[in-house]
Amino acid sequence: MWLWDLRARLGYFCARRLFRWSWLVKQPRAWQWMQGQFARMAALGDRSAQSFYGHLLLFRGQGFGSREEGIRLLRLAATAGDAKAAYQLGVLSLAGDGRQAPDGLEAARWWAMAAGAGHPLASRRLAELYRQGGHGLQADPQQAAHYAARAEELGL
Repeated sequence: MWLWDLRARLGYFCARRLFRWSWLVKQPRAWQWMQGQFARMAALGDRSAQSFYGHLLLFRGQGFGSREEGIRLLRLAATAGDAKAAYQLGVLSLAGDGRQAPDGLEAARWWAMAAGAGHPLASRRLAELYRQGGHGLQADPQQAAHYAARAEELGL
């Protein structure tokens, strides 16, 4: 079993390095192989692979299924503590889509998780959301001040 894990990690490492070469990404067979490596590592529960592949599917995937799989992977990564994934889920929650309305409470939950993990932009966006309120979230000046201070503490 450890051999399969090692093979998956090596394949993922190589695919991430090759991903930097835009000319190679444009090659269908190479891209298909890379996606397979990303998907395999994400399926093994690697938080950074789930976040990376989730973002990739969300922004570059083709079709509704890719978007949904990307969001699923981002949820897994965010609940495991990935700040970028939690931030992106907050953005998606506040934006809403054709199936659900914008949800300020859900956005605040994800951004609080990201801010707690050290994401400075999540702190800033959360401060703005609490300052203005909206989409089901009441304005709260104390929370706004708290997250504004946190954003400043994190360098924004």
